[in-house]
Amino acid sequence: MADGSTDTERSRVGMKQLRGTGASPGVALGPVVRVDRWLPPEGRRIGPAEITVESDRVAAAAEAAARDLEGLASDLVTKGLPAEAAIFEAQAAMARDHTLLEAARARIAGGVDAATAVRGAADDAAAQLAALDDPLIAARAADVVDVGRRIAEVLDPSAVAPQVSLEAPSIVVAADLAPSITATLPRDRLLGIALEQGSPTSHAAILARGYGIPAVVAAAGLLDAVGSAHARTIALDGTSGEVTIEPDDETRAVLERTVALARTREADEASDAAEPAVTRDGVEIRLLANIGAPGEAAHARALGAQGVGLFRTEFLFLERRTPPGEDEQATAYREVVEAFAPDPVVIRLLDVGGDKPIPFLRLPAEANPFLGVRALRIAGARPALFETQLRAAMRAAAGLPPGVVKVMAPMVADGVDADLLIRLAADARRSLATSGVAHGEVALGVMLEIPSAILTADAYFGRVAFASLGTNDLAQYTLAADRGNPQLGRYQDALHPAVLRLVGDAVSAAERAGIELSVCGELAGDAAGALALVGLGIRRLSMAASSLPAVRRVLRAATVSELERRSADALRLPDAAAVRAMFADPPAD
Repeated sequence: MADGSTDTERSRVGMKQLRGTGASPGVALGPVVRVDRWLPPEGRRIGPAEITVESDRVAAAAEAAARDLEGLASDLVTKGLPAEAAIFEAQAAMARDHTLLEAARARIAGGVDAATAVRGAADDAAAQLAALDDPLIAARAADVVDVGRRIAEVLDPSAVAPQVSLEAPSIVVAADLAPSITATLPRDRLLGIALEQGSPTSHAAILARGYGIPAVVAAAGLLDAVGSAHARTIALDGTSGEVTIEPDDETRAVLERTVALARTREADEASDAAEPAVTRDGVEIRLLANIGAPGEAAHARALGAQGVGLFRTEFLFLERRTPPGEDEQATAYREVVEAFAPDPVVIRLLDVGGDKPIPFLRLPAEANPFLGVRALRIAGARPALFETQLRAAMRAAAGLPPGVVKVMAPMVADGVDADLLIRLAADARRSLATSGVAHGEVALGVMLEIPSAILTADAYFGRVAFASLGTNDLAQYTLAADRGNPQLGRYQDALHPAVLRLVGDAVSAAERAGIELSVCGELAGDAAGALALVGLGIRRLSMAASSLPAVRRVLRAATVSELERRSADALRLPDAAAVRAMFADPPAD
């Protein structure tokens, strides 16, 4: 659908095209079912005699809502969507959150009925989250509102929002969708989702990806363009972010061919999943997956992942009032390890800072949290937090050969930070041995996302077993460009020659030290990026599972000798756009 135009909206004979953000890949074409924002009835004032009764009702309703959410999570697990089920397990925890309930009781004490009080408390909490700079945390605002709505509906069943009905295969259009509404949409009749608001990190978008449903978010002007009619036809491209209102015959024919080709490609990619990524001149590139929860392991394995190059552990820590225990962590890590063994799993230690509200950490607000006390730097004041993670990882490695379970520290700046990781691991290993708890050996590594970690690599690489390049932050810190600022797009592409030079330096340092080096940043899952990285000497690429088939395909069509030539030339180019254009050409024979 993309035609290279920079206009946000174009019209042709009644057809309109809007540009949003792709949130779940795929193309959909079909009639619209519009879901308008539902406004609850106006609340009522209560007298002093009702305050105690209304306050008591809140706790009971919150528990009932939590049980309903746990039931929804259980249904998703049964359907083979454990990662998506975790969304509603987290919502159940929100429903039981004392902070939300106390805020509701305070409103009741001011003379507001229980249902209205809960909705108001949830709206206030959501507004605080939405104001945060971190898009991942800001996206959780919709979950808080959703939880407040559920509790309020238990308190006042007469004010239940109407259910969304899809009588025929349709595309759902809305300002935004609550996760619980998204989860209850009939998947056999849901062709796609188009939202005027939201972000790719919202839970509605995560659910769409889990279901394999194309989705576009942040399509400004969508509701006005669609109007009130349900019968209008629209098309959406979940990769480019384009939404077409009333496509003409020519556009419709193109879209129908695109849908057919996508289905054929999906079938081909599924059959290719067992094939290794071997270039035409016989060099094998190991492809691994980046995952954010145990439930994602099966999908990554099915798409041919040869291990996990980045297991983000933040899911265990976010949206809770107390830190996860060692047993809980060990169980989660072991689940992923067992899904991939004997292939390796790299567990990344907690990567958070002052930009993420984790209450039990009580991290101070910082003017620039991405340059502040975050990730491994927190260990100076909270070593037990990381030692617990290390003990859990070592317990997950029990009975397995060394090297299957690996632990990687983020935000390493130099050898002093690497030595801190080594000391924490030694303390964790000693405490397990003293207590007689079964455990195994884990390989220790560092994440290379700060230029200084690469520039000083020769001083400490000999003391770690592996390193992995986090190209997202490496580009941010190299080019002094906030990766969340949409005005700095030119500086956010990790294919910039400056970043590629640092990658080349890391490859050379790893070769001198004899340690394993991989890339786990988004550049590894970008077709042009993967080709450039292989040309620079990288032989292990870790990416989102959905990127595995496309990267495997381009690598199998390339030769390392040609990629080495192009990568050497790329270092002399002026910017990322020029490098990207170079690797967009078909591989030479």
